[in-house]
Amino acid sequence: MTVLPSAGRIEPGLLSRALEVAGRLANDAADVITATAGRGARPDATESPFDWVTDTGRTLERHTRRVLADEFPGVPVFGEEFDSAPDAGTTVADQLTARGSTARFRWSVDPVDGTANYVAGLPWCAYSLAMLDEAGPVVGVVADPYRAQIYAAARDRGMRANGTPVRLSDREETRAGVVLTEITRDGPWPGMDRFIGNAAQDQVGVRLLGSPALAIAQVALGHAMAAVLDSYEEWDVAGALALAAESGAAVLDRRGEATALPADGLLVAAPAVATDVLDWWQHATA
Repeated sequence: MTVLPSAGRIEPGLLSRALEVAGRLANDAADVITATAGRGARPDATESPFDWVTDTGRTLERHTRRVLADEFPGVPVFGEEFDSAPDAGTTVADQLTARGSTARFRWSVDPVDGTANYVAGLPWCAYSLAMLDEAGPVVGVVADPYRAQIYAAARDRGMRANGTPVRLSDREETRAGVVLTEITRDGPWPGMDRFIGNAAQDQVGVRLLGSPALAIAQVALGHAMAAVLDSYEEWDVAGALALAAESGAAVLDRRGEATALPADGLLVAAPAVATDVLDWWQHATA
């Protein structure tokens, strides 16, 4: 059991313990996802095909909650499968306040990010877990099961992929780059077609791969030059945003303000190209 500090700086021992526990949970989830993907599950008639709930997701989230309750008692856990999405204009932090919680930290988990891909057996989905405080992600892990990778980061400790340090090598040219985005649970976001056109004019390709967590992780790894998400929940992105921040990527909101956890729309990019991608996005949604 880990004893959390009530105030002040984050203890090094807490960061190490949170990373260890999160990494263990990510490894467990990766094994489950690869063993069960593509078994032909179908959503109920009332479920969005872009936001399915699966038995695997429920099982993994229950396991995550049990372990975190044992290891970090008193720390709230929010998750994709068992927490309702916040009302428009609110955040998970707002929900904590409404519940009267005084906890300094919270956990956010998405047990299967990219559920439609998982159900279809497409090898592009993830498990995402983050510990956060009032300033944003403190620890984040993203399991990439089909590439046998666990990406992990802790505040001021850098990012690692299967234990190997990762630092983003900045790129200064957008041409021939790849930008990732995702549709919302209701389909394409307003202005998405114009955003794709704006990028294409500068000879940049836009790809929709089906997992917000992995989209952001690809930027942190240097494979994609940027990711733009117009709509999401905290658990979709918190773990990956920890990776992005520690790899050296820029994290901006839709107005171009740097923030650790944007509340409404986010851009993660190699710093030298962030302004260009932001310009395509802002002009598409103006």
